[in-house]
Formats: sequence, structure tokens, C-alpha cells
Amino acid sequence: MNVLLLKEPRDGESGQDPYIKELASQGHKATLIPVLSFKFVALNTLSDKLFQPEKHGGLIFTSPRAVEAVKMCLEAEERREEWNKSVKDKWNKKSIYVVGKATAALVRSLGLNPLGEDTGTAEVLSRDIIEREDTNIPPLFFPCGSIKREVLPTALRENGVPLETLTVYQTAEHPDLEKNLKNYYMEQGTPASIAFFSPSGVKFCLEVVRRLSGEQIAQIKFAAIGPTTQDAMTAEGLCVACAAEKPTAEHLAAAIAKALQ
Repeated sequence: MNVLLLKEPRDGESGQDPYIKELASQGHKATLIPVLSFKFVALNTLSDKLFQPEKHGGLIFTSPRAVEAVKMCLEAEERREEWNKSVKDKWNKKSIYVVGKATAALVRSLGLNPLGEDTGTAEVLSRDIIEREDTNIPPLFFPCGSIKREVLPTALRENGVPLETLTVYQTAEHPDLEKNLKNYYMEQGTPASIAFFSPSGVKFCLEVVRRLSGEQIAQIKFAAIGPTTQDAMTAEGLCVACAAEKPTAEHLAAAIAKALQ
């Protein structure tokens, strides 16, 4: 059956997207349509902070884009050299927190050792941080996107764990989103299942999906990558057929396959 994945392609990943691959192994044909576009900002400030690890108690990454911003700061040869020679080791003496396996893999590619890749959500990660960290540490540094949720900053603040955030990318709707969705529906018809990967994906896509699906929308099995996205879908009045137990390709494909049986 046809499955529509409303997500960004995995950056720097060779070969097929893991979600498309996993669904194919379950006998379903998945198509990926990117929902978001990103613009990087404040990279000079980010660079300054990255090269002053002594001023921070650790790092927090909750999205692949934030790690991508760090990579951009290390593009200059002398910066990369300094990072590899001394800076990354100073960070590795501190805690480097991540949500999810995709972000963890990118963090490792910077030579850093991530903690918390199995947490899956900001809520769970914030509990881990609160348990591990003392309130008298220097602030944890959290490079993030313009539409981050306040769950993690609020939880840390309420528990006295110091935090410094910096917006390093802005999120907007992908310029070709509506056109790509129309083309998909024209060529393949209404999909059997549609998977959402973020609350902003729900916000940017749902109206177009409703319009293109018409009365057939009742037949679509809607899937969520995790609880936050599921909440956003439910808030919009969507009936969520399934959610991934963990935010991985294997878990989502298994959930969708079960819902489509």
C-alpha cells in the first residue's frame, strides 16, 4: 500500500532513506515529501560559544539541524583543526545530551560522546538531565530552532538547572510543499497511510492534505513519530491510527504495517 512520509530526507545518509527502506520490507511503497525549509542564523555567536567550553556545563542537542549548524562553524580548516586538537576533548569531559538516534549519530560525527539517545522526547531527556546535573554548574548550552517547544527549558528552569539557549536556525514551510503534495495525489491518489514527523509538519500540511483527500480522508491511517506529534494531530481533530513506540524507522514502520493490516 502507498504510505506518504511528511519529513525531511536524512542528510548525508548514503542510499535509501531508512523509513522508506523499512516500509518496503513490510511490503509498502513509501514516498517522502519534505515539509520544512531551514535558514541558519547567529553562526558567529554559536562559533564563539563552541570554542569556549569552559564557560558551559555541557551541551544539549534536540535536533539534527542544531548539529548541522555546529558543523557549519567547523568548516574553516583552522577551526576544525583547533576543534579536533583540543576543544572537542574539553566538551567530552562534560555531558553532551541528545534526543534520538539521528541526532546522536551526527553528534558522534563531530567527535563528541552523546548521552540520552534512547530518550526519544524532550520530556524524558529533561528528567535525565535533572537527575544527573547539579544546580551550581555553569549553564548548559542549548543551540536550537526558532520554533522549539518550551518543555525542556521550563523543566530545567523549574528545577534550578542553569541553561543558555541560542536560536541557530529558523524553520519555515518548504516552498514546494503544496505543489509536491498535489503532484503526489495526482500521480498516486490518496495514500493508505500518512505519517507526520513534527508538530510544524502538522501545521503546514494538514489543510492541504484535507483538501486533496476530500471524503477519502476517513480511510487514511494517520501515523505519528512520537507523542508530541500525536498531541498536535489530535489537537487538530485527526484520528491517530498509530504512533511509533520509539522515534526510529523500525518502530514507525512496524506501527504503520500493523495499522494497515
